[in-house]
Amino acid sequence: MVFTNEVLYEDNHLVVVNKRPSQIVQGDKTGDQPLSDMVKEYLKKKYNKPGNVFLGIPHRLDRPTSGVVVYTRTEKALSRVAVAFSERKVKKVYWAIVAEMPPQEKGELVHYLKRNTTTNRSTATLKPGKDRQEARMKYRVIGASDKYYLLEVELITGRHHQIRAQLAAIGLPIKGDLKYGAPRSNRGGGISLHARSLTIPHPISKEDITFVANPPKDPLWNHFLGSQKS
Repeated sequence: MVFTNEVLYEDNHLVVVNKRPSQIVQGDKTGDQPLSDMVKEYLKKKYNKPGNVFLGIPHRLDRPTSGVVVYTRTEKALSRVAVAFSERKVKKVYWAIVAEMPPQEKGELVHYLKRNTTTNRSTATLKPGKDRQEARMKYRVIGASDKYYLLEVELITGRHHQIRAQLAAIGLPIKGDLKYGAPRSNRGGGISLHARSLTIPHPISKEDITFVANPPKDPLWNHFLGSQKS
């Protein structure tokens, strides 16, 4: 597969890419070609590198989700970026399209998530319990169309399928997300959840740097993107 993703940022330490829905960040049991392999091939050709190309993977995005993915080009950068994620020094902002208006235009959701590894699904409840992790996120409504609403979500914690599970728990499954209760799928198998921006401390300069990715090109995303620019 030819690498045609948008490169959002690139230096000697990082390469940041806009992932498309249904791409996998790294190899898995499906055997499908991962985005990481395409990025390696891109770097190999661009810089005429012999042999294997190092590419670190400090974080993931769900396969049906689109948006900002950060890869690292050195082991030192990988270690430092991974620490930034684990110490919550990273700001993660997502856009999500839902079919109903939330109960409030903005707020904070707090749930306790339990992951089922068999179904690869997380269940969100309001009460803590055994094997449950606290999940916190902020949201606000930033757009509307005839049938849908655009939410901006800022993750405070980073749990398995957190945004998908928490929104489903308040009756707002993400458009196209059959696993969490959406009535129908999106064309192409993706869901309308997009990692809009990511802010991390640069692994060398230590200064915060923000990467912003445009959502996939389709009429609904185009409508919401246009409304944010106007």
